[in-house]
Parts: sequence; structure tokens; C-alpha cells
Amino acid sequence: MLRSKGLSDDLSAGYAHDMPIKGEYHDSFAAVQDLARRELSRDAMANLFNRLEWLEALHSHCLADQRPAIFRASNDDPDNPAFAWLFLMQNTLPWRLKGLTNWYSFTGGPIFGEHYDEVTRMSLLRSIARMARRKAHKISLTQIPDDRGEATSLRRAFQQEGWLASSAPCDMNHYLHINGRSFDAYWQSRPGQMRSTVKRKAKSHAISVRIDHDVTPDNWADYEAIYAKSWKPEEGSPAFIRHLAESEAAHGALRLGFAFMDGAPVAAQLWTVDHGIALIHKLAYVKEAEKASPGTVLSAAMFQHVIDIDKVVTIDFGTGDDRYKADWMEQQRPRYAQDFYWPHSPLSWPDLIARAGKRTISDLAAKRRKD
Repeated sequence: MLRSKGLSDDLSAGYAHDMPIKGEYHDSFAAVQDLARRELSRDAMANLFNRLEWLEALHSHCLADQRPAIFRASNDDPDNPAFAWLFLMQNTLPWRLKGLTNWYSFTGGPIFGEHYDEVTRMSLLRSIARMARRKAHKISLTQIPDDRGEATSLRRAFQQEGWLASSAPCDMNHYLHINGRSFDAYWQSRPGQMRSTVKRKAKSHAISVRIDHDVTPDNWADYEAIYAKSWKPEEGSPAFIRHLAESEAAHGALRLGFAFMDGAPVAAQLWTVDHGIALIHKLAYVKEAEKASPGTVLSAAMFQHVIDIDKVVTIDFGTGDDRYKADWMEQQRPRYAQDFYWPHSPLSWPDLIARAGKRTISDLAAKRRKD
């Protein structure tokens, strides 16, 4: 039987605008449906990866063997409500939690209702940090953004509640702010070699492009066939990717692009467009067609579509600091991995000793290089 437990938080250290903070803990998605459907809906959350629909589907398709550990803090002020969520899951080892993310997730970490001031954010996160002491001796998260201080606030909140914390960049996110440009204006600023490649290859190899907004048996068969013949490893969860495509198509947010040579599909890309943000989820091309650059030709068409037709504000290239992304994008931002250790639990001590040893060895190596 699924069980959920709401924890009454210690209010002595967390206030937002003089309002006491209430903390909740649940170990199933069923227990948070009513609140999360409202607070983490598509309308409420511009970030796809902060939505209940994404988190629940990711868990059920990819992480079902790991029990959720869901924390929520709120001020329960009807006139000025504030809340934060932290979606974690049980690790394979007892008393360890990790972020409810995987390779499909662009971001992880805390989810706030709005862009709260620092006092409010810290009060909410400190409440979660206090609750977490009763549930884990180690918590690990990855892909935490810091665009609005998420990673910084999370680290500080846990430290202020007695946790030991480590934080370091784990990935680089490449993205593009359109700044009101047309595709032509954007394209003129791209590397000349890439622009020349698109022009030559599209003409010499008679590459045609199609961009679908829905999923059909035929186009999904083409997508899977391209992926199977590409350089990519086997898809981690084909069922989840199809669910994502169908779910986003139902909201008009899917952009499923294909490139064809001699009528045969040779490249595919899966994007989503919502709240003015285009997300590039999947890219693949048939390896034997690589010299014709069908993926590059298709990318140019996808960029043109979302810039000129969808009028997006931002295009996000997701995870992975691949060199080629700099040809398409103009900005980058780090994502962070953070580990939190509860030092009063003996279960934390082996990890802390191991980390201290690594630091000592690293310091000695650095000193030797200087000498």
C-alpha cells in the first residue's frame, strides 16, 4: 500500500514575511496530486521539467523501482502564498536520497512558485532541509541551475540547517536568446562554414524537410528507424520518449522534424515549444548519410521554424557541453551537482572521511606541482 506522511516542521528557524513555514513529506505521487496539479501545472510552470506531468511520467517510465521522496514547504498565507518543492527518490542504499532526474532532464533541484525574494526562498528551503534530516544522511542532486540563485540558495539553506555541502559544476547548458531577431538575422551571425554547408548539401543531395506537430504510426516508425541506424546508443526508455511526444503534441507543443533523401528518412529531431521556449530533446541521423549533413540541414530548418513561425524567445540545447552546440548557440550557463551530508549520523562518516582524503590528496598534488 502506498503511504504518505505529512511532517509537522520545526518553525523556529523559518519565516517568510513573518509567516510560519509548514513542511510536508510524501512518498508517493498519489498523495500530492491535488496540490501539485495546481501548483505544478503547465500554466503555472514555464519550465517543462518543473511540471508534475513531466516528473510523474519520468518516474513511472524510467524510475519506477525507486520510491519517491517528495518535500514541500509553504507559508499557508492566502494573501501572499509562497511554496517550494523538492522531488527526490530513494537511492539503492538506505538513508540516501537523490534527485528525481535522469539523462532526459535538462534541470533539477528546487521548484519555486514564483521568483521570490531571498528571505522567502531561504525560509522555504531551510524548512525542507530540516525535514530531510529525518529522512536521509546523504542527498545528491544534479543539473541544478543557478540562473536565479537556485543552486546557491539550496546550498546555503542546507548549510544553515547543519548539513555539510559540496557543490561543483557538472554540465554546461548552451542556449540562445533570440532578442527579437528574424531567422535571417540570426543566420547571418552563424559561422560561414556552417551556412555554406547547409546551402551546398541541401542542394547537392536534394534534401527535403518536414516538420510535424503530431505523432502518427508512420512518422514515429520513421523516427525509430532513423534512431536505430544512427550513431546513438540504444534509447534508454522508448516508451517515455513516445509518451513525451504524444503528450506535448496534445498541447500543440511538439515539433517533430525529418530530413529526407530520395524519399527516405535520414534525420530526425524532437523539439518542444511552450511558453516561448524551444527545447531540443533528441537529435539523430542515419550514419551512412553523414557526408550529406542531413542533421545540419534539418537543424537549420527547425531553427527557422521556431524563430519565424513559433516566435520563441529562447532555444535551449539541453545537457552536454558538445563543441558543435557553440555554432548554433550564443550563451551558456553551468549546471551544478550538489551533495549534502548530515554529519550527526554515523552513516555519513565513511563518505565524509573519503571526501576529506580525496581533498588532502588533491591539495598535496597541487602543492607538488607548484614546488
